[in-house]
Amino acid sequence: MPRTIADQTEDELGGPGSVLVRQREDHEELDHLLQELDRTTGHAQEDVLTRIDRLVFSHAFAEETVLWPVIRRVLPDGDALTRRIETEHQEVNELVAALEEGGPDSPERPARLARLVEVLQEDVRDEEDLLLPRLQERLDPAELRRLGRRWELVRRVAPTRPHPTVSRRPPGNVLSGLPLSLLDRSRDLVDTVVRRVPAAASAGRTVSRGLAAVAAVVERTPPARRGDGPPTAR
Repeated sequence: MPRTIADQTEDELGGPGSVLVRQREDHEELDHLLQELDRTTGHAQEDVLTRIDRLVFSHAFAEETVLWPVIRRVLPDGDALTRRIETEHQEVNELVAALEEGGPDSPERPARLARLVEVLQEDVRDEEDLLLPRLQERLDPAELRRLGRRWELVRRVAPTRPHPTVSRRPPGNVLSGLPLSLLDRSRDLVDTVVRRVPAAASAGRTVSRGLAAVAAVVERTPPARRGDGPPTAR
């Protein structure tokens, strides 16, 4: 049985810059944030949840556009393996969208938050114990490092917010990725200004809602749904 990447050294994972090393580093950061989430309440918890969102959605986008197509190409059961992870990603998108819509006072918030943590932890284990070790068996260290560079480049320009109706597979996610990333990152900047400059709160929230409305239009266009499958079909 393949060995989990959680227990391997950096050299075993392909060396610095390997996609396996990069993936594990993000997973470790997520684990720290989930622990912090459990210790906080109120506005502090909202801030931690925002940091989790920014990490998780850019990470998942890089996986879905760079890693999973390679796994489907090199593994005979790659389609089924990646479909399992895509289903988890889809549930994360839906849970975060529901948390945002419901707000901090929603009676469903505790259950949704608990389920979000559970799915994120399941996703990490499925990737580190099942999917990524299988990829490791098929690619040599140089290939893992090349893939890591591509993964990092895509992650740096990926959307940072939930988009539940966008395809989890190319070409839909690729076609919608750039406009959604620009809109998401613009909203991130506006929201940061609102937090730091209370006097700008009203105008900032109006701008943020406008950007969100444009993103909703983009993610529901036919090109954004291309390559869709059961996890995102609605």
